[in-house]
Amino acid sequence: MAHDRDALWASGYDETVEVNQRALIDKVLARYSGEFTVFRELLQNSDDAQSSVVEIYFETEEYLRRKNGKDAMQPEDGVGFPDLKATPVSQWTFRNNGIVFRDEDWNRLRKIAEGNPDEEKIGAFGVGFYSLFSVTEEPFVISGGHGMQFYWKDKTGDQLLVRRGDLPSKDALQPNPWTTFEMTLREQGPVPQPFDLTRFLASSITFMVHIRSVSVFIDTHRLAHLTKSPGVPRELELPKVLKKSSGSGLMSVKSVQSAATRIQAHVMHAVYALGTEKPLILTVEEPPKVSQGGFFSSLLSTFTSHHQPVLAKPLPQPQVNRDPTEVYTSSVTLTMFNADVDVKLDKKLQSELHRSTKKNPPNHLNYSLIYTGKDEYNVSLDEEKSQPVSSGSVFQGLRADLNGAGQAHVFIGHATGQTTGIGGHMASRFIPTVERESIDLVDRNVASEICVFAAESITDSDIVWNRELLYVGGYLCRAAYEMELENIRMLWNEALNSTNTNGFHPDPQLRDWLRDRFLHVLKFFTFHVSTPSSDVARFLEAAFFGCSTLPLKVLSTTGVRDASDVRAPDPMFSSFLKHLPVLPAPILLSASLAIRTLQGKGLITNITFSDVLAQLRQHPLNEDELVACLKWLVGQQDPTHDATRARTELLNATILSLGSGKDAKPIPLSMVQYFIHQRMIPLDGPLPDSLMPLSVTKHFTQEQLRSFGWREFLILDWIQHIFRPDVMNANPAQDVTRSSEWAERVLTVLARTWPSLSKESHEKIKAMFIQKSCIPTSSGLYKPQLAYFPSANIFNDLPVVTFTSGGALKGNMEKLLSFVGVRKHVDLQVVFDRMVKTGDWTISDLITHLVTIQSTLTPDEITKLQMTSAFSKEGENALPGKKSRYRASDLYEPSVTNRQLGLPIIDWGEKTKWRSSSEEAKLLHRLGLRKSPPLDLTVKLCVSSEPDIRSAAFKYLIDSIPSKYPDYRCEKFGHVAFIPAVNNFGPCMGTPDEVFASHQWKVLGFSVVEDAFRDIAVSKLGLKEHPPATRIVALLEKTSPQDQNVARRWFEILAGHVADFSSSQLSIISGLPIVPTQVEPGSQALRWLSPSQCYLGGALKGQFHSKLFVFVDFGPSANSFLSACGSKQEPSVEEVASILVADPRKFYDLAGGYENYLVELRNLAVNARLLSTGALARMKVSPILLSFRRQRKSRKESNKALDIDEDDWELLYDLRKPLDVVIADDTNAYQMFGESIYTAPQEDLVENFYAILGSKRLSAVVKEDYRVTSEMKHNKSAADTRALLLERLPLFLHEHTHTRTKVSLSWLSNQDNFKVRVFGKLTVVKSLSFGDNTLKREQDASAVAKRSGHGPIELWLSGSTQVDMYEVATSLCRLLFETVKVNDALLFMTILSTDLKALKRRGYNVDKILRQQNDRKLVEAARGSFTSIPVPDSRMSQSLKSETRSLSPSHRTKVPGGWDTSPPKAVASKPVFPPAPAPPLITAPPVPPPKPSIPDAPPQHTVGNEDVGRHPVIPNIVNNTLQNIRRKIPGFNSSSEDAFTLSQGSQNPRTPPTVTPQSNIRSNVAMAIKGCRPEEGKLVHNRREMQTIKESLDEGYCDISGHVAELDHIGVMGTMKIFIARDVPEPRTFVTRKHDSLARFIHIVTPLANIYSLPMTALHIFYDLEGGLIAFNRNGSLFLNYRFFEAWRACAYLELLAFLILSTVDDQDVKNGNINQAYISWYFTLAHEIAHNLVQPHNSEHEFYFSALCEAHIEKFTQLLSQ
Repeated sequence: MAHDRDALWASGYDETVEVNQRALIDKVLARYSGEFTVFRELLQNSDDAQSSVVEIYFETEEYLRRKNGKDAMQPEDGVGFPDLKATPVSQWTFRNNGIVFRDEDWNRLRKIAEGNPDEEKIGAFGVGFYSLFSVTEEPFVISGGHGMQFYWKDKTGDQLLVRRGDLPSKDALQPNPWTTFEMTLREQGPVPQPFDLTRFLASSITFMVHIRSVSVFIDTHRLAHLTKSPGVPRELELPKVLKKSSGSGLMSVKSVQSAATRIQAHVMHAVYALGTEKPLILTVEEPPKVSQGGFFSSLLSTFTSHHQPVLAKPLPQPQVNRDPTEVYTSSVTLTMFNADVDVKLDKKLQSELHRSTKKNPPNHLNYSLIYTGKDEYNVSLDEEKSQPVSSGSVFQGLRADLNGAGQAHVFIGHATGQTTGIGGHMASRFIPTVERESIDLVDRNVASEICVFAAESITDSDIVWNRELLYVGGYLCRAAYEMELENIRMLWNEALNSTNTNGFHPDPQLRDWLRDRFLHVLKFFTFHVSTPSSDVARFLEAAFFGCSTLPLKVLSTTGVRDASDVRAPDPMFSSFLKHLPVLPAPILLSASLAIRTLQGKGLITNITFSDVLAQLRQHPLNEDELVACLKWLVGQQDPTHDATRARTELLNATILSLGSGKDAKPIPLSMVQYFIHQRMIPLDGPLPDSLMPLSVTKHFTQEQLRSFGWREFLILDWIQHIFRPDVMNANPAQDVTRSSEWAERVLTVLARTWPSLSKESHEKIKAMFIQKSCIPTSSGLYKPQLAYFPSANIFNDLPVVTFTSGGALKGNMEKLLSFVGVRKHVDLQVVFDRMVKTGDWTISDLITHLVTIQSTLTPDEITKLQMTSAFSKEGENALPGKKSRYRASDLYEPSVTNRQLGLPIIDWGEKTKWRSSSEEAKLLHRLGLRKSPPLDLTVKLCVSSEPDIRSAAFKYLIDSIPSKYPDYRCEKFGHVAFIPAVNNFGPCMGTPDEVFASHQWKVLGFSVVEDAFRDIAVSKLGLKEHPPATRIVALLEKTSPQDQNVARRWFEILAGHVADFSSSQLSIISGLPIVPTQVEPGSQALRWLSPSQCYLGGALKGQFHSKLFVFVDFGPSANSFLSACGSKQEPSVEEVASILVADPRKFYDLAGGYENYLVELRNLAVNARLLSTGALARMKVSPILLSFRRQRKSRKESNKALDIDEDDWELLYDLRKPLDVVIADDTNAYQMFGESIYTAPQEDLVENFYAILGSKRLSAVVKEDYRVTSEMKHNKSAADTRALLLERLPLFLHEHTHTRTKVSLSWLSNQDNFKVRVFGKLTVVKSLSFGDNTLKREQDASAVAKRSGHGPIELWLSGSTQVDMYEVATSLCRLLFETVKVNDALLFMTILSTDLKALKRRGYNVDKILRQQNDRKLVEAARGSFTSIPVPDSRMSQSLKSETRSLSPSHRTKVPGGWDTSPPKAVASKPVFPPAPAPPLITAPPVPPPKPSIPDAPPQHTVGNEDVGRHPVIPNIVNNTLQNIRRKIPGFNSSSEDAFTLSQGSQNPRTPPTVTPQSNIRSNVAMAIKGCRPEEGKLVHNRREMQTIKESLDEGYCDISGHVAELDHIGVMGTMKIFIARDVPEPRTFVTRKHDSLARFIHIVTPLANIYSLPMTALHIFYDLEGGLIAFNRNGSLFLNYRFFEAWRACAYLELLAFLILSTVDDQDVKNGNINQAYISWYFTLAHEIAHNLVQPHNSEHEFYFSALCEAHIEKFTQLLSQ
């Protein structure tokens, strides 16, 4: 063979080796399988060239043609944005601004496989540039004025050639800084995946050293622009426990720095629209399994389950056409950890690496890790959701991979195909494969000795490059983890220190945030399987855990701890081992893979018995924790000896801590011997230290408690304990020989258990009692044998058993006291010695003794006692033994009334309470003792010179009429001035003719009855209510009001009696100088003008227009009187508001101070709807609101601020902005915080106005919480209180009309919806948070009500104090109504705490409640009967019907309050106005009511009958209506009806009542009709406070909140204006469309207006689309809703007490000729609204005038119906 080789060299010839360069390049390109290979290689080359800016152009053929022409950079007009999917691209151009090519660069560019020898550069193999041939045949490179063109020989040959030379731009003045790569595409095509390309570029520039900006263009349109802004690096202090080298010494970490890097993207919508939907990858982790074994077995099972990634498909987003050129800006912030690594290699390894990489290995390198913190991660998720399309964010590849989905890669300049296995990307100088798709783990000098892809076995001494880098990566991960855990630890500890408490948990919100932060870092550094090489994650994990000498730190329930000190959670121990550090449950569930890893390494273990013992020894348990511990202990059912010993050891280690703070008392369980089972033993008394508290033992059975070695603490044990000398001496208040209260309590407890005690116990207890003075008596504590029962108490000084609680000595108590020796009788010899020999006796003693022997007294002896002066008079101070004696008939019984009248009273003494019904009283009455004085003497006493007697006699007189003095007539005493009265000169006495009942007339100089007797002045004393009008006019002619305040009061009084004056009298008054006004603004001088010379100036009071007019304002009521006398109206409210806002302080001064300024505010509040939006806006930000703050007059130190009297406060007034003022709607809270806030004046009108301007209510800024002690289950008071509330609540709701209820009465009646609970003690904690004030107050309460959301309402009562019905009413009103007034609670309290009969006397309809109570009694009696009830005969039935009819109305309401059809009782001349009725529910009653006693009564109508209202008996309806109207008006009944009323009402004859003259009623009715006027405005704002008719039957017959929106005037039909709401469609054609129906409506209303003598111009029609408003009255203008006429299916009703007309009427009925029902409906509607001219609110007075209007015109109306 050697010979042949020599011969060849001697005779042969040389030839070159030919390389098919095209095939070689194709084979190299075949290894590049990644996306965007061309751009990846060019970007890396650009970064190696220190480029900062890179631009990529996709150029179309048309653009290139224009670019190479004259107008290269001027696009043609009309060229739009290209379609990225369809527009073909002809050329790719890539350029950077890095270092221009040098000669060596040009030479290396044309050589294949000759890499860059610079070890600082990434390029190594010299094949990257040739990736351009994957898209082009002839790439063209331009740099520094030179160019190089690659081309194939003969175009299609296999030989690649280049042509290089200078370009014209080389000689330019300004050299071109760009290095450009032009790639004419082999085949034209669209832009390659624009969105994916942008996402690729965003990830690529992350680890680039120099590149800061990358832009992508298509022609001249910039599709995307990416910029990177690295932050200032911060060097981190590395933990000393971390090993900086693996031990080989090849690589060593010198330092670690962190810096925040921000990448921003500006991307067109067209790019997002072409994004590929990449679904999120979530990891489904199997939750850890909890062991089902006992405590001594494994608590947690091994985590062996695996998880699989699950693709979560994003929800499709709706397609929205958007501008493709619209640019969206987004950004991401990353934390970059960089490790500075020194490299020291031996020569052999250096040479081997040089052979593999064609360059020397570096001596220094960086290792980078991207870490995304929790906050940054959340921001990226939000960024993802905000993207315009479902493709997601361009930064999705940079987001942390917390679920192990394989999205984090190893970067070698660019991302490789190798994943890291953790949540973040890594980058360093790894040695990759040729195409840089993955790390080279095949070369023996590059791979590790344990790599599964190694070509051959390698020894441990062959330490190689990539494994060393992976150790550095694991070290960097651990350093980042430790630093994040250190930050969490510091935040946790700082939170604990800032709270200044002994707790070991921070604020829950901060704790959850720190827990989520730890969960994030734990999942981030959880090592999943890496691909394609799993060794990468394995080596990183080994370095992560092996680079530290200390265990890994984790976050536990007690803070950051070593993992070896933390236990896996177990719910069995969480309730009492609160100091044991365990993993939080969310960590266990959300990071199961990491936890399994830690458990597999033995770092986290389960809770052991040793852990339990250690915790119990270190931390005492409170009561709840001890209960949980003992319950766990009971649950350990293991009868073995070891378990019993362990239980004993555990009990000995446990300590109970009673109380808190310094008062905490430790109780070792080792010393406990007893437990309480009988709850009779007082827990607040002395108890042995060896007794386990009941609060603990109540949770266990006796058997369980005995299993702990404890026995029951019995009554005998307790008695023996409290009778021990040391126990008694310890506390005198609990010594039975020194404290009567404690002795009584001991006896009470013992008496309750006495029958259950054994005889042996009885004897032991008796032996202890007879030796102690422990029986409480009237003379102190005595031994049992020296004490007496009350039955033996004949004399005052006997030691009689007396309990301070007043408990009776009977039953078990009597047996107990008798057994221990208490005596029941007094020896007869003692009685004889005390009463006969010594004379030591009293009248009560004598009478008591006589009562006992009265059965043996003879008639003569009784007579002798009657005639004998044997009784002394009370109050005589004679010497003992020489008192004057009187007969019984000369004296009066010792009642409070007789003493107040100054009558001679029998000296009964104070020892025995006088009772008129007692046997002693009966005996004295038999002997002649008087009960009360006669009538003449009583009247005589009324004029006594002694004021007290005079007052008491008068009160007694009125209380005794007619019960004791039925024959009283005021005419008999007309000459006697016995009526207590007052006038301007003070109190006086007057005759019945000189004194008037109405107190208001005192201001005008008349004598009026005292306030205390005003209510009965007319009904009992026969006084007149008001002076006649002639006397009033005469008074005004002689006297004028002395000042404006007096004038206001005069005018207010006279305003209520305008109807009493004739027109001529009003004309006289209009000219009288009775109006006091200021001579000049600010002057104190007054002048008096007549009403016709004054103008009603609203709130101005003449301060602003005095030069032109005299403006006066005496209040709405007084102004109405002046208006009737000729005064005119005030100026504009808008002007007042403008002046006020301009200078509030000056306005305040001009107004004259607080009171007048408040009047101004009231005026603005009333007319708030007349203010423009701009005026309201200015008022909201101006200091215009009057407010006040309380402060103490003196600064005396006191801890009882809430007990300060009102006189100790003074008010500081100030003008403030609305937001600085609080509306005091909570009286109790105001008492607590009144010193710290400025509050609004407490008037509803002003408060509502303040609320409109933005003031908050006090209830909104005060938070109320409650603390209670233990609940008293099955407390009877809870059921009684609930029954009382449900009984009285209908009465209250009927009276309460200013707002709606949140819940219905039927809802409250449900047992589950309204509950009453009783607790031992109840404390209300109120917290104020307003402005700079943050205050807290506590107060004990007897009742509170609460409700959570829409749940049941609960009323909590205090069992330790008497329930205050005011607190009950206040707390319930808050839950029942949206807005609560102070009077609401007062009214509710009165109804709750007042007897039913008293309520009935006050006008409340309680018949229904009384009937229900009577029915319950009858039912109970029927249940108790042993035989069936016999059927009554017809006479009994008739009697029963008659009695029922007299007690109940024929139609009974279903709403609260109801009504009574019995004739009202009249008082004097003023009619009594009954409560306004509410219509019944439309449903038929279960039992038909009895027929009314009116002949020809109409049949009962039902809703289901189609003929209802079609054929009504109109004459009968009218007659019945008239009869009911006559019954309603007092004094209108016939004589027969009056007789029936008297005979049915009372057996005692009554004085005929005086009534209001019909002339007065007719005058008021005429005035109401005259008050109707036309509406002049074009826009109507309906007043919300005007209460109008509403058809809804379930809310009463009127709805106070009814109102309409703004109404616009649209036209006139006849003389009636038509208004419609603004939401009505097609307003211009409304009148045309509704013409015929409107004409019919006017046809119905016109004759009704004639009946009432109304001008047609005062009637108006309005129309709205919804709502229940049928009609309303606006300042005398009547508005009728056409919508209800057009289609009314409602109940047209009378506001009467005993009648209801059910009718259905609509426009179709009128069209068909059935007009009577329409007449009836609108007849009463008009009367209702006209009555509002006299009385605005819905009350009994409004109802009275409504009835009077109907009655006055009923005859004309009957004639109309008969036509």
